[in-house]
Amino acid sequence: MAQTRERELHLDVKGMTCGSCVTRVEKALLKHPGVLDAKVNLATAEAMVRLADGSVPFEGLQAAVQSRGYDIAPHVDRLDDPAARERREWLRRVFIAWPLGVAVMVLSLAAMDREWARWTAFLLATPVQFVAGWPFLRGAAVRARRLSANMDTLIALGTLTAFTYSVWALFAGGDLYFDTAALVIAFQLLGKYLEALARGRASQAIRGLLELGAKEAHVVRGGKEFLMLADQVKPGDMLRVRPGEKIPTDGMVVEGGSTVDESMLTGESVPVEKTAGAEVTGATLNVDGTLLIRATRVGSETALAQIVRLVEEAQSRKAPIQQLADRVAGIFVPVVIIVAAISAVAWIIASGGVRQAIAPAVAVLIIACPCAMGLATPAAIMVGTGRGAQLGILIRGGEVLERSRKIDSVVFDKTGTLTEGRMRLAEVVGDDRSLAMAAGAEAGSEHPMARAIVEGASIQGLAVPKASSFRSAVGQGVLAHLEDTDVLVGSLRYLMERDFEIGPKLRAEAERLESEGKTVSWVGWEGRAQGVLAVADGLKPGAAEVVDALKALGVEVAMITGDNRSTAVAIARQVGIDAVLAEVMPGQKVEEIHRLQAAGKVVAMVGDGVNDGPALAQADLGIAIGTGTDVAIEASDLTLIRGDLKGVVTAIRLSRSTFRTIVENLFWAFGYNVVLVPLAAFGLLNPILAGAAMAFSSVSVVSNSLRLRRFAAS
Repeated sequence: MAQTRERELHLDVKGMTCGSCVTRVEKALLKHPGVLDAKVNLATAEAMVRLADGSVPFEGLQAAVQSRGYDIAPHVDRLDDPAARERREWLRRVFIAWPLGVAVMVLSLAAMDREWARWTAFLLATPVQFVAGWPFLRGAAVRARRLSANMDTLIALGTLTAFTYSVWALFAGGDLYFDTAALVIAFQLLGKYLEALARGRASQAIRGLLELGAKEAHVVRGGKEFLMLADQVKPGDMLRVRPGEKIPTDGMVVEGGSTVDESMLTGESVPVEKTAGAEVTGATLNVDGTLLIRATRVGSETALAQIVRLVEEAQSRKAPIQQLADRVAGIFVPVVIIVAAISAVAWIIASGGVRQAIAPAVAVLIIACPCAMGLATPAAIMVGTGRGAQLGILIRGGEVLERSRKIDSVVFDKTGTLTEGRMRLAEVVGDDRSLAMAAGAEAGSEHPMARAIVEGASIQGLAVPKASSFRSAVGQGVLAHLEDTDVLVGSLRYLMERDFEIGPKLRAEAERLESEGKTVSWVGWEGRAQGVLAVADGLKPGAAEVVDALKALGVEVAMITGDNRSTAVAIARQVGIDAVLAEVMPGQKVEEIHRLQAAGKVVAMVGDGVNDGPALAQADLGIAIGTGTDVAIEASDLTLIRGDLKGVVTAIRLSRSTFRTIVENLFWAFGYNVVLVPLAAFGLLNPILAGAAMAFSSVSVVSNSLRLRRFAAS
C-alpha cells in the first residue's frame, strides 16, 4: 500500500481585517478534502496549510476561501509587509471620508434649507459612501450571501438606509441624513486604521528577529579565507570568527578559545567560555578570542530561525476574540430588519399609503445605525492608550484589553526585567589595594566583569596603577604586570593552578557571595590570594514592591530565566518570589507558559530580551520592558516605555479599566437601540429625533471614554 506524503503550503491571505476573519479562513481551508491542518496568522496575513498529499489543487483551496469573501495566493517574500499595505489602505480611506464627512455635517447644520447645499451634500457624501466605505459594503454583501451578519452588516445597513432615504428626500422633499451616513463611515474607518496600526507591529517582531543574525561570514577553504553572505554558508563549512563579531550560524568550535555573549538566547548576563568541542549559536557575540567553527545547522535549522518560528506559532495560537458588537450584531441586525419591515407593513395597512410608512421604518433603521457601537471600542481605546502613553505604557488594541482583565498569574524574566541587566561591583573582600590592583589588571579587558571592576574602582576614587603588560587566559582570568609584580585576576582555579595560597577566610567569604547569586573574581599577587571581588546584576528599584502589589491583587508571581539556578534563586528570594524556573531555553519558556495556561491560568509574561519574544507572544498578555530589545517590544501586548516595573501593576489596572469602559459603552449604545427602536416603530420617533438620539448616544459613549483621562497610576 503506497504511503501518502504530507506537504505544507505557505500562503498569503488577502481581505482579513479582524480576529473573526482568521476563524472564517481557517474553517474554509479545514473543510476542504485533503487538508490536515490550517493555521492563519492575522499579524502577517499568512497561512500555513498541511496537506495529506500532493493531489490537493491550489485552485480548490482558493475557491473555498473566496467563497468566504477572502482570497489566497502562494506566499511571496516582499520588501513591504502586508500589515503596512493594510495600514496605508485604511489611512487613504480615512483621508477621503473625514474631510468630506465634516463638510457634509457643516452643510447640514448651516444650510439645509437651500437647494444648492442639499445637492452639494449629496455630491460630497456619495464618494464617502461608495468609495471610502466600500470595504464595509463588500463585507456586508459577503456575510449576506452566507446568511450571517457582523459590524460590516450594521454599518452598511445603517449608512445605506440613511443615504438612500436622503436621496429620495432630495427629490420628494424632507430631511436629509447624508451627514449621518458619512460620519458613521468616517468613524469606522478611523477605528479600522487604529486597529491595523496596533496589529501590524506583531509582524515587525519577526523581521526584527531576522535582523539579529550576522550578515556575512569568513569561510575558510583550502587554507584560504573568503568573505561571503551568511545565508550562503553550508553545513560543514569552516568559519573564522574574530573578537567582536557575531557568530554567523550554529556550529561547533574546532580550534581556539573565547567567551561568547549568549544573552540574546539565554538571558545569561555573563559570557560563556567556549573551547574546542563546544557548541555555539548563530547571532551570539564572540567577545575576546578567535574561534574556528564548523557549521552544523544553517538557514531554517538554526536556533535563531527556531525562535522566529516559535514567535509565529505562538501568535497564531492565540485565540482571536470576537468583538462584542459583532456577537450581538448576529441577532440584532435581523431583529432590526424584521421590526422595520413589520413597522412599514403595519403603517401601510393602517394608513392605506406607502408615504406614511416610510418615516417609521426609516426611523427604526436610523436609530439602529451603529455610530455609537462603532465609537464604543475605538473611543475607549484611544483615550485609554493615550492615558497609558502619559503613564509610560503602550497598549496594543482591544484584544489586549479583553485578555488582561482575567490575568491571575504574572511570570517575570530575570535579566533586564527584575534586574538592571548590567554587571556592577557589589562587594569587595579585602582592602582598597586589592580593588585598585584588580582594576589595573583588568583595564584592558572588554569582559563585563572586568568593566564592572574598573568602574567600581573609579566610583570609589581609587588610584589605579597602569599595567606594563597584559595577558588573557580565555575563560579563566588575566595576568598583568604592575607595580613591579605580577597580578592575577580570575577564577579560583586560575589562581590554584599557579600554586597561589588561598586563605580559609577568603574561601568562606567567596562561598557566601556565590550563595547570594553573585559572580566572584579572585585577585592575588606574590603567590597569595589578596582579595575577592563580587559583581552582580542588581535589582531594579521597586522590584520587591511590585511583587508585593501583585500578590495583594491576588495574582500569583513566578520568575523564569536562562540564568544559572543559584543566581536565579538568590534574586527571587530578594524580591519575594517563591516559584523559580532557571536555566530555561527560549523554547522551554514557551512550554512553561503553555503549561501554566493548560492548568487554567491566565498568564502575563514580563520580559525584555530576544529570548523572551516567543514567551511574550505565547502568554495571554505579553508585557515588554521598553528599555529592552525591539523584538521583545514588538512581540508584546503591553510595553512599559520607561522600564519602570511599577508599570506592570498600572498596566493591568489600566487595561481592565479601559475594557470595562468598552463594555459600558456597548451597553449604552445597544441600550439606546433597545429602548428607542420600539418607539420609532410605533411612529413616536420621527427620523429627525432618531438622528438626534443616535448622536446623543455617541456623545454618551465619548464622554464615558473620556473619564479614563483621570485614571491614576499605581
